[in-house]
Amino acid sequence: MKILITTDTYSPVINGVVVSVNHLYAELKQAGHDVRILTLSHTGNDRIEGDVYYMRSARAGVYPDARVAFPYFSKLVRAVVSWGPDIIHSQTEFSMMLASRSIAHKLNIPHVHTYHTMYENYLDYLWGGILSKNVSAIITKKMLNPLDGIITATNKTRKTLLGYGVRKPIHVIPTGIAIDRFRQPSAPEERQAIMAKHGIREGDRLLAFIGRIAEEKNIGELLTLLPAVIAKHRRVKLLVVGDGPYAGVLEARIRQLGLEKHVVMTGMVPPDEVRHYYKLADIFVNASTSETQGLTYIEALSSGCPVVCKYDPCIDGVIEQGFNGYAYKEPAEFAACIQAILENEGLRERMSANALSKANEYSSGVFANHVLDTYMGVLRANREARVPFTKRLMLIVRRR
Repeated sequence: MKILITTDTYSPVINGVVVSVNHLYAELKQAGHDVRILTLSHTGNDRIEGDVYYMRSARAGVYPDARVAFPYFSKLVRAVVSWGPDIIHSQTEFSMMLASRSIAHKLNIPHVHTYHTMYENYLDYLWGGILSKNVSAIITKKMLNPLDGIITATNKTRKTLLGYGVRKPIHVIPTGIAIDRFRQPSAPEERQAIMAKHGIREGDRLLAFIGRIAEEKNIGELLTLLPAVIAKHRRVKLLVVGDGPYAGVLEARIRQLGLEKHVVMTGMVPPDEVRHYYKLADIFVNASTSETQGLTYIEALSSGCPVVCKYDPCIDGVIEQGFNGYAYKEPAEFAACIQAILENEGLRERMSANALSKANEYSSGVFANHVLDTYMGVLRANREARVPFTKRLMLIVRRR
C-alpha cells in the first residue's frame, strides 16, 4: 500500500506528534508498505531527503517552531500526486491539512486524520483569548466532518469530538512507542555522570517530570505540593527534565518557594538520553490535565518507573490505582501517594514490574497494526461508496 503521512511539525523538532509519526513510519515500512512523509521545511527551502518531502515554509509566530506554508502551488505536492498514494493520514490541522485535502481531492482517495491536540486547553496560550471554546469547537467540526475517518489516542478525546458535533467514524488507537528502547538498563557510568552533573547524591529520592516545560503542563502544581513531601522525606528532589517557554517562570517560582535545594531543572536532554532519567527516578510525576494521551506516562511505564499523577480521563486504563502507580484527585493525596511508594520498597518493586507488563499494550507494533486495520476499513468503505446504489443493494441481498 502507498501511504502518505502529512505533518506540520517534524524533525528536528521534538514533540509527541513527531514521535508518533516516526514510530508509525518505521512500523509501516517494516511491514512492507511504501510510506512517504510530507512536512514543512525549517530551512525555508523545498527538499527531499529519502522518503521525507520538506516543503518551503515561513515562521508563523503563534508558538515556538510553528511554521506555515501555502501548499496549492508547491512542486512537492505535485510530486506526491504523481507518486499516487492510496490513502492520506494527516497529523496536524494547519498547512498540511490543506495539502492533504487538496491531494485527496485530486486523487479521489480517502483521508484519515489523527487528532493529537485538545486546542480548547491552549486557547489563551496560542491565541491570547481571541477564540472561545465554542468557536474552536465549530472550527474543529467543520474541519473534521469532511474527512473519511478520525483517530484519537483516548476516549477522552473521542468524547470531546463527539461533543463538538463530529459525526465521521472516530477510532480510538493509543499511540505506541518503542518500548524496548526504554527497557534498556543504564550503565553505572551513565547513571553516575547524570548524578554528578545535576548534584544528585546516593540516597536522594528522585521524583521526575519529563516533558515540555509549558504552562498547560501544570508543573507549578508539583512545586506547590512538593513541600508536603519534603516534610516527610528530606532527601527528596524533583527533576524537571526538558525545556520550553515556561522555564523562566518556573525557575522564578522555585526561588519564590525556597525550593532551590530540592528542584533540579536539567534543561533540554537529547532524546537518546531521556531513558536514563526515567531509570534514575523513583517515581514519575505529572499534574497535567491537558494531554490527549501523554506519551511520557507510557515511557515511564516502559522504563519500569511507577507513576503518580493528577487524575485525568486520558489515563483511564493506563495508570491503575495501586497497581502501577496512583492518580490523585485532591492536592492532599499527592504527598500520601508519594510516601506510600517511597516507604515501601516491596510495593515500589511490584509497581515497577506491573508497569513493565502494562507497557506491552502500547508498543509501536501494536499501534501500527491498529492503524493499518483502520486504513483497510476506510479503503473498503470508500470503494463501496463508489458502487452504484442498485449494485450495492444487490450485494447486500447476496450477503444475506
